Amino acid sequence: MQFNVAMTKALSNQDVSDYAECAAAQYTLIRGYGFARHVRTNVTEEGGIWRADAVYTISPSLPKGLKTIDAEVTAFQCAERGIPTV
Repeated sequence: MQFNVAMTKALSNQDVSDYAECAAAQYTLIRGYGFARHVRTNVTEEGGIWRADAVYTISPSLPKGLKTIDAEVTAFQCAERGIPTV
């Protein structure tokens, strides 16, 4: 899946990357899956607007790879940190 997100008042690339990951975690849960794997994220900033183009795969079981996401845990952590999801 691919997410194109935008935000203002980000302090770094990490802020907008975290936002994309939170959206991916919630989307994974909505689709009835439990896990995602990060493929890539491209971040740009122009005129105070930060944008990320992020790609993830989703699966019912833990995928192979180093950048895996437990969607339920990640969505919970996003809520605790006040990061919006889809």
